[in-house]
This record gives sequence, structure tokens and C-alpha cells, in this order.
Amino acid sequence: MRNGLRKPVSELLVTLLLVAVAAALWAAWLGWDQQRDVHPDGSTTGPYEAWQVIGLVLTLLVPVYWAASRRYVTAAVLGTSLGLAGAAFYDWSDDGSGLFVIGVAMILIGSLVVTGALSLLIVSRKKETGPRRLP
Repeated sequence: MRNGLRKPVSELLVTLLLVAVAAALWAAWLGWDQQRDVHPDGSTTGPYEAWQVIGLVLTLLVPVYWAASRRYVTAAVLGTSLGLAGAAFYDWSDDGSGLFVIGVAMILIGSLVVTGALSLLIVSRKKETGPRRLP
């Protein structure tokens, strides 16, 4: 393979890997909990608990850091965001009202913004703490 094609092919493979990882983490943390909790006053919450969403976010930090620290910023942002949006779409698509599309859009936009900022922070910190050369 030519050197000119190596980076785009690697970027695509890392993006696809992160799509799969993000979707798998969604399934592991949120996919199994599908019932809303009904409280004594009749109000409902859920189906997810705060600890599940926090766990998902914290475990997603590992693959985002891995990709961004290797300068695959586009893959880190797009792969994670598309994986989460795809998993949310699949998980919520049985909603009869059609409002799930708004939730999926919010997941997509929010994850794009957060993973983008986090990836840029990681890259900038890596530049500052990069290998030191002796004079």
C-alpha cells in the first residue's frame, strides 16, 4: 500500500472500530434496561438510571483517548458519535410518536461537541507533553 493511502485507510478503519465500540458500550450499559420506573405518586422515570449513563460516558473515554492520542481526531469524533446515534436509533425506534428522532439528534449533536472538544484537548496536551529532545 502506498504511503499516501495509509493514513486515510487507517482513519477509516479506526472510525469503523469506534462505531462498533460505541454501539457495544451502549448495549452493555443501556441496552438491557427498557422499563420505566413508576413511583407511588404515578410519575415515571427512566428507563435509564444516572449511574448507567455515567458508566457509558466514562468507558467511552478510553477509546476516544486512544484514537485522539494517535492523531485520529476525526475517527474519535465521528466514530463515537455515529456509534452512539446508531445505537440510540435502534434502541428507541419502537417509539410510536416519532419523537425518538429528536433524542437521537440530541445524542448525535451532543456527542459530536463533547468528543470534538475532548479530542482537541487530548491532542493539544500530547503536543505539550510530547517527547523531549536533548540539545
